[in-house]
Amino acid sequence: MLNVPQAYVKGYASAQAIDREAADTYIRHTTIGDPLMDAAVADLALVPREQSARFIEAGMNQKEDILRDAPQSLRKVFAEPEPSWLDHEALRPGVHAFQANVVNIFAAFVAGTLIDGFSTLISESFTQTGRIFDDGVKRLRQNNRHQVEIFWPGGLQRYGDGWKLSVRIRFVHAQIRRLLSQSPEWDFTAYGTPISAAHMGYSLACFSARTLKHSQTLGAVYSEQERESFCAVWRYAGHLMGVPDAMLYTDEQDAQRHYTIGSTCEPEPTDNAILMANALINSAPLVAGITDPAKRANLVKNTIYPISRLLVGNDLADKLKLPKSNLLKMRVALLQFRGNKVIGRLLEWVTGTGGSSLVTAFGASLYDNAGLRYDMPDHVHAEQSSDW
Repeated sequence: MLNVPQAYVKGYASAQAIDREAADTYIRHTTIGDPLMDAAVADLALVPREQSARFIEAGMNQKEDILRDAPQSLRKVFAEPEPSWLDHEALRPGVHAFQANVVNIFAAFVAGTLIDGFSTLISESFTQTGRIFDDGVKRLRQNNRHQVEIFWPGGLQRYGDGWKLSVRIRFVHAQIRRLLSQSPEWDFTAYGTPISAAHMGYSLACFSARTLKHSQTLGAVYSEQERESFCAVWRYAGHLMGVPDAMLYTDEQDAQRHYTIGSTCEPEPTDNAILMANALINSAPLVAGITDPAKRANLVKNTIYPISRLLVGNDLADKLKLPKSNLLKMRVALLQFRGNKVIGRLLEWVTGTGGSSLVTAFGASLYDNAGLRYDMPDHVHAEQSSDW
């Protein structure tokens, strides 16, 4: 007998009518976290914060002389072998596709993919910690950097920053899950496990299949090989982020199936989901470096909101209380978005500043001159946590 969190009862019944086995798998994983990593962060919580970061950094950079003194649970994390299905050569077309379509992908990610994700109970973990409302632009730029790094040549090799950032995300998720689990504010009976394996698998399906769909709407072009490879990149990144095999898709079609089942199992958007979706959209101009209040408001109202509604559909947009936009306004916003990119390409050609799309990607990402950091949040509420 499955333990079904209260918030999922209605959606679970609907999902069973679509695919009983997949629905059972999703609900089962709403009460599962990441056992291997959860054990590691529990042990790391027993040592000073600076020592914890030192042990994590040693594992990331294969400093065995330091790692040998770390808890055994942490050493097990870094001893995991590559999955048998991984083919690094097969990731190359996906890397090329990302770099060729990076502006479309970033726009689709903020205006569509993240809205898909945060319409679910994923939003509860973020709103209860305040990690979007407190320095949300920084968090979005961290997301962008992660994408840039996993889609960089060699980024998912053991030495690559894409590999390290993916594993870092796994640490952060486990730490936030530990902090929320200890908080009286989290309702296990209603929501299951915070940052559950179900939500990690659902997010991965959004990052891959939904991003492909949304970015294509915005003008991205992919070959079949590039689509397959794009999903393969995210599949391995998801594995590194701790998505268990049962929630890890095999290809784009399977990712779409995971998205459909997850969306059906999830309840209607909560007030926190509505807050999250609108906060993300209003933060987007800041991520791109647009700080003038008037320009920011105009971009959000006349471009981002209409495009977001176009991408996620009127039904979800209405549930998230996105401003109404008729079809004409949505199409005009889309044409303006595409037109601005065409103008940008012409300027690149005239001025000889080729490659500015990747420059834009780096500019919208969070880079620290000191390199990657491995400090972890140490309080459930972002405003009371040390920097990480």
